[in-house]
Amino acid sequence: MTLTKAVRFYGTGTPEVMRYEDVEVGEPGVGEVRLRHVAVGLNYADTYFRDGTYQIPMPNGMGVEASGVIEAVGGGVTEFAVGDRVTYTGFINTLGAYSIERLIPANALIKLPDDISCETAAAMTMRGLTSAYLMRRIYDFKAGDTILLHAAAGGVGLIVSQWAKLLGLTVIGTTSTEEKAEVARAHGCDYVINYSKEDVAQRVREITNGVGVNVVFDSVGKDTFMASLDSLKRRGLLVCVGTASGAIPDFNPVLLAIKGSVYITRPALADYIADPEEKKALAKELFDHVGSGRIKIEINQRYELKDAVQAHRDLEARKTIGSSIFVI
Repeated sequence: MTLTKAVRFYGTGTPEVMRYEDVEVGEPGVGEVRLRHVAVGLNYADTYFRDGTYQIPMPNGMGVEASGVIEAVGGGVTEFAVGDRVTYTGFINTLGAYSIERLIPANALIKLPDDISCETAAAMTMRGLTSAYLMRRIYDFKAGDTILLHAAAGGVGLIVSQWAKLLGLTVIGTTSTEEKAEVARAHGCDYVINYSKEDVAQRVREITNGVGVNVVFDSVGKDTFMASLDSLKRRGLLVCVGTASGAIPDFNPVLLAIKGSVYITRPALADYIADPEEKKALAKELFDHVGSGRIKIEINQRYELKDAVQAHRDLEARKTIGSSIFVI
């Protein structure tokens, strides 16, 4: 047994429910590896596990994304070897990422190319794969299409903006401050709406000459739901990718007809990387864009694992810009 440190929680609630404590890590079983983390991703999805939005058994580990170096492999593991640099993201099968060392199923891992550092990987595996399926699987984008991107200065927002420009899309982003607006513009947003001062749907109609956008990517939820619907063109698509402001209120589906026969979907990354070949294809496209410099990953906040409570406070207070990681 190896004694290491990890963040665990024994009940749901505010950031203070998390504990930084000693844990024991054994030898990997069949299909597992023992992984020493170099960097761990901080994602808004982590708060959903912590506050009970996502129901999981208690007690449990925190975090679903990290990168590091394999220290031992269990029986039946043939794709990976000791010393390999890997990254991962997932859902319940990868919980426990807020740790220095851990056991993890080998089938959750993605081997890192030489030109992607562990810190960059931890900052982009979940956000990057999310961006990959949003750009390449959700909608058949064509050059000239227009999207509305909420939280445009967030980790996913910055990647989606850059990817959208590679596809020839017009990007309208929303942010809460001018500082964040500048960051969004620097990463590809053609227009930025300050939602704390402007009527989002009205500005979208002005920008699009009354037509509306093809797709809205909405990670905010309750506070932006109606504005998102009102920003769509006829038969447009609302992609609900998060609920940072709270759950979307119940609604009668006839509302979609009233708003122009629009569509709505609430996708989950897990369903877009469940197939190993699709996961590999999305990861390759992401790594190629990042490795070539076509997409840049911004790490603007670095924390230590012992500061997980403060990291969650910052995240929920919308104090962060771009990606945040824990450095081991």
